Amino acid sequence: MEGTESRSGTVSSVVADWSLVFWTLCSVILPVLITLWCSFQRSRRQVLIRDIFRKSKHDWHYTDLFGQPSYCCVCAQHILQGAFCNCCGLRVSEGCLKKADQLFLCKEIMMRSSGGAHRSMPHHWIRGNVPLCSCCMICKQQCGTQPKLCDYRCVWCQYTVHDECMMDCLKTEECTFGEFRDLIIPPYYLSTINQMRKDKRTNYEKVVPYCRKHWMPVIILANTRSGNNMGETLLGELKILLNPVQVFDLSKIAPAKALQLCTLLPCNAVRVLVCGGDGTVGWVLDAIDEMKIKGQERYIPQVAILPLGTGNDLSNTLGWGAGYAGEVPVEQILRNVMEADGIKLDRWKVQVTNKGYYNLRKPKVFTMNNYFSIGPDALMALNFHAHREKTPSLFSSRIINKAVYFFYGTKDCLVQECKDLNKKVELELDGERIKLPNLEGIIVLNIGYWGGGCRLWEGMGDEPYPLARHDDGLLEVVGVHGSFHCAQIQVKLANPVRLGQAHTVRLILKSSKMPMQVDGEPWAQGPCTVTITHKTRALMLYHSGEQTDDEASSMSEQDHMREQTDEDV
Repeated sequence: MEGTESRSGTVSSVVADWSLVFWTLCSVILPVLITLWCSFQRSRRQVLIRDIFRKSKHDWHYTDLFGQPSYCCVCAQHILQGAFCNCCGLRVSEGCLKKADQLFLCKEIMMRSSGGAHRSMPHHWIRGNVPLCSCCMICKQQCGTQPKLCDYRCVWCQYTVHDECMMDCLKTEECTFGEFRDLIIPPYYLSTINQMRKDKRTNYEKVVPYCRKHWMPVIILANTRSGNNMGETLLGELKILLNPVQVFDLSKIAPAKALQLCTLLPCNAVRVLVCGGDGTVGWVLDAIDEMKIKGQERYIPQVAILPLGTGNDLSNTLGWGAGYAGEVPVEQILRNVMEADGIKLDRWKVQVTNKGYYNLRKPKVFTMNNYFSIGPDALMALNFHAHREKTPSLFSSRIINKAVYFFYGTKDCLVQECKDLNKKVELELDGERIKLPNLEGIIVLNIGYWGGGCRLWEGMGDEPYPLARHDDGLLEVVGVHGSFHCAQIQVKLANPVRLGQAHTVRLILKSSKMPMQVDGEPWAQGPCTVTITHKTRALMLYHSGEQTDDEASSMSEQDHMREQTDEDV
């Protein structure tokens, strides 16, 4: 009897142990299986969404959270996440994406032109998700105030209409393209040009009156990798306001290819807005120089800048500001482009010939828009670029970039790697040799700003000096005593060592290896001869907005610059 009880107790203990093991395995394996199943379903769903995105005529993008209250254009339900079109502004839930793609047309880049002399197109209305604070074009009252899918917006002119104000006549009414009609390339214009090309006709100017009298179409060239990575957001906002064919992502298409659109537009009428840093602007200006070589000089556009980089000295010089972080609406940026004045910018050829290899190696040739330098600021740029190449993901913010520059500048104050530069180099201005004082750096300036917002040539502004301009064919050459001297100049506590102005600059590095840079692109250079000569002039746009304290001191220079531009015109 006791043996039987003992065996039954052993069996129950074993059963309890196995039961514990079973439930323990279930508690571990079941969440893992659920996670794997959810992951599989998510990846499967993402594949289906990507397939719809790839085949669609809409420019769909997926978001996990909309930035404002949004409603699905198909089921009219409130949605927190889903897809939106960067061109027409449609917003849909994930489940309604395929249906929306079939029901709604996106902005037409081109359209079949109707017969007759006058070419036009009707409004393209989309219901719901109208911009905040928009007003009805009929009753002038605010639209989009109700918490539901309501009211209409035209994807071209951006006019909005209440549901109750929408009439049949509005659906067929001619679209005026709204406030930015002078910047938009109408779809019917491109259709007409396409037909003319088929007929081998190139007199595109005859099509302009069908568009409008003061037409200045704009082309957007945005570098989504510049500075604070705002390019992607800007691309979407600009595609909604303009024709998507006018907006290019420079990470996907080279500027030389994008600028060929200028050849389909009226001569001397096109404006280009470059969204990026000074390096991106230089890239675009090089592409414009290629157009001159191809014989397309009459199609050369004027260039405006939206500063997305770190330094943005060229943008600052031309009145477009030291940096853009979304504080100005995109609509205001387009207004600034329309109102900007045309000016010229000198561009310079920098030729670096290595010592001892005159007949064996081709000299390096650069194009300079901003400045050339040898010394501590070039060393900071060289260290910054080396660090960024190792860990590019860390350099996604303008503040972080400037903090790294500050770190390397502080380090150079202690180490002084570029000391006794005056013993290592010879400087000639217009063929005349300049006696150098004790220096650590030499900077050759073409524009007013340097080092992320400092007016280097002016310094503290307490000494008489000849005016510096970027369209007079002259370079300003200054020296600095080190990184600490550069910092003092930036906060207006010291003046630079002004070495002179010249049409041609020649610098001979006699010995050792020194850091050099052209427009923020640095390298380490051995003994060589650097020759800087005038190359060409670029057509730029100057924004005469509100002046800062630094710009107030150079008011006379800017007035003189505008007077000279008027004389040239």
